[in-house]
Amino acid sequence: MTRTTLDLTGLKCPLPALKTRKALKPLHPGDQLEVYCTDPLSVIDIPNLIRETGDTVEITERNDARIVFLIEKADRSIENINGAPPT
Repeated sequence: MTRTTLDLTGLKCPLPALKTRKALKPLHPGDQLEVYCTDPLSVIDIPNLIRETGDTVEITERNDARIVFLIEKADRSIENINGAPPT
């Protein structure tokens, strides 16, 4: 298991969600992605993205300076969750 940090501070919607999606793609099951954001909409956008991908938000931390998400890559892809055969 590896942990990757993605600093998206200063970026506005939709960039934090788009860059998080891109960063999740090469990760292996069990790997973690720690995402730092300052955009207040990321508390909506990132969890919605994670529901779509089938991964898990392990920790969400929010303070005046930033929002932190710890995302764990699932051991299956969204296609497998939906019952589609893997490609």
